Amino acid sequence: MISLIIIAVFVLLPICDISAQTRISGADTVKIDYTDPAIKNPKTATILSAILPGAGQVYNGKPWKVPIIYAGFAANIYFIEFNNRRYELFKEALAIFDADPKDPEQPFPSLNRDGLVRNVNYWKRNRDLNYFLFIGIYALNIIDANVDAHLSAFDVSDDLSFRFEPSYESLSAGVGGGNIMGLSLKINF
Repeated sequence: MISLIIIAVFVLLPICDISAQTRISGADTVKIDYTDPAIKNPKTATILSAILPGAGQVYNGKPWKVPIIYAGFAANIYFIEFNNRRYELFKEALAIFDADPKDPEQPFPSLNRDGLVRNVNYWKRNRDLNYFLFIGIYALNIIDANVDAHLSAFDVSDDLSFRFEPSYESLSAGVGGGNIMGLSLKINF
């Protein structure tokens, strides 16, 4: 389990390095200044989240996401344990059945061998899928921290907006003139 997490970290960390924070196009250079406290470094957020889930979200100024992440981990661990207990129970029942099919101490006397095998396979598959879900939650934690840090550099103030307004214009050119009523899209940036 730990080796899968370590592999995921080493696979996901190089992806974070691909994102360019300094863009060069011809003679123009756009450089993002990380001294502004509102702009977060994506690499730092990613590394923090990889080391301790939720640390990248705290670094990005979104600590409200941390309980959601840990609730996801806790629920997933609960279901891993639940599915594992059921798997072990049916595996033990199958072993008892294989030892003596007529044993009156059978935990599930209404199930035959095929039913026990189906239950063993079902609970094992559910447990294994929850391990993958655990890795998915961990990966989403890292991706969320990285994306949120990238988006911290974007200006989302009220100056960036568009709205629809009614439009009324008078035409004086040509014969008869006239008025035009319509809808216009106003973009502010």
